[in-house]
Amino acid sequence: MSISNNHELYKVFYWAAKTGSLSKAAAALYLTQPSVSHAVKQLEDRFGMALFYRTSKGVTLTQEGSILYSYIEQSQILITLAEEKMAALKNLDSGELRVGGSDSLFKHYLLPYLEDFHRRYPGIKLHLNHGTTPEVITFLKEGRIDLGVVRMPIGDSQLEVRESIRLQDCFVAGAGYSELKDQVMSLEQLLQHPIILFSRNSRARMTINELFQHYGYTIKPEIEVGSVDLLIEFARKGLGISYVTKEFVANELQEGSLFEIKLDVQLPPTHVGIMTMRNMPLSRSAQQFIDMVH
Repeated sequence: MSISNNHELYKVFYWAAKTGSLSKAAAALYLTQPSVSHAVKQLEDRFGMALFYRTSKGVTLTQEGSILYSYIEQSQILITLAEEKMAALKNLDSGELRVGGSDSLFKHYLLPYLEDFHRRYPGIKLHLNHGTTPEVITFLKEGRIDLGVVRMPIGDSQLEVRESIRLQDCFVAGAGYSELKDQVMSLEQLLQHPIILFSRNSRARMTINELFQHYGYTIKPEIEVGSVDLLIEFARKGLGISYVTKEFVANELQEGSLFEIKLDVQLPPTHVGIMTMRNMPLSRSAQQFIDMVH
């Protein structure tokens, strides 16, 4: 068997020096002894100096061989560590998973999947980056996350989006607006009441703006807040009518602390998508998480 590339030559040298025997090196590397002897000779010819003393008991390093061994030993240790690391990544024993999404999607949608993933693969470090849909897209393009969980549609040729679940947004109010409970309202009537919207440039905010514009109205919130939890709490307190995702207030609707405002137009559903960079390889941890969620 011919050994010609540098890595294989140094590997033979390392095992010959480590075991003190050409035959033991051959056995460790599943080579013939003549192949090992030839590899050592190739290195000695290349450097123009002897690397081993041959004895009846095996081989010992010359001074020059000892110097070479001190370097090669470090490289072999690093290669072994690298192989162990790659095996751990393959088996999901180590690594990281970086996910981007909104606070509400993390809390109301992703949390059970994240808990399950962490339970199955405790060696994988979880990194969560919170942001609006435009911010999560930026995180992904800058390489700060492996995948993003966002509301669709996403019109960007650089991104690949796998559709996941469907959500339904709605307007909700608390006991302070109980007189509206059994009414079917028009958009014009709705706008006569204080509206509470998410303050940031989210997909949900863009969607409701576009819907009202389609019917010839402009929705101007009286109150803007920075989190879905505040949208819910402000509605409960009677400060106005909040625009929220129905699935995220299921408990409040069931217990009666909030009720859904009935409208004479249908609010379109939205879909949550799992977003990755197109034509970019995914880590095994990211692919495994997508398979769990999708």
